[in-house]
Amino acid sequence: MALQDHFRPPLSLRRHWHAFHNAWATYIASDLNSKLPEGYFAEPNVQFGIEIDVATFEESLPEFKYEGTVISLPMNFHSNWQPEPPAQTVPFLTTDETVEVSIFNTEGGPVLAGAIELVSPANKDRSSHRSAFVSKCETYLRQGISLLIVDVVTERKANLHNELLNRLFGADASLLNTELYATSYRPIERDGQSSLDIWEKTLTIGCMLPTLPLWLRGEICLPVELNNIYERTCREQRITLNNAPG
Repeated sequence: MALQDHFRPPLSLRRHWHAFHNAWATYIASDLNSKLPEGYFAEPNVQFGIEIDVATFEESLPEFKYEGTVISLPMNFHSNWQPEPPAQTVPFLTTDETVEVSIFNTEGGPVLAGAIELVSPANKDRSSHRSAFVSKCETYLRQGISLLIVDVVTERKANLHNELLNRLFGADASLLNTELYATSYRPIERDGQSSLDIWEKTLTIGCMLPTLPLWLRGEICLPVELNNIYERTCREQRITLNNAPG
């Protein structure tokens, strides 16, 4: 189906973009939870004006017990889906030494394993907001956490993917010449060399959305089927669907 412009008329006059993004994040998390192996779960975190993201966590939960019922989750994860080769692979050092103070709730103890960021207008609004978003994404990658960014915001022109690459690689950055995009990043070490695999897809209003890989620690790779989830979100929000051109 076709990507619609949620930030300009006529759709922006009939539906609130933040309600759609809220639902989209929820359905992305739901889709991931149907694919994740035992010991992982995804949950949406929506704070308008700051961030819209979907985080994937890893935990030790072999069984879930409720009122005498035991739900056994699959112990082995099998997937035949393989992503296409990355658009580029560049040398990249993750942070292997950290000095910090962290406070956690010990109940459950989830550990972040991957993240999806849905860009909001506020993320692109001004220099300080863009810098905060880029810093957050850089922190994920420096810690070896895979990341996926989806930007369908038409009312702001900044390209946060390019700003992230400029932050990481400076003049050596290979930039993406587009205003709307979906990108996936995988910090990886091969033969003793730390690198960052990057998948890049240009998004266009009126065209279908792509499927991109979300890599978890190790070799677990999930397809994030943006088009199918977007279509489901539109249906659930009762937004008229426009078919993509053949």
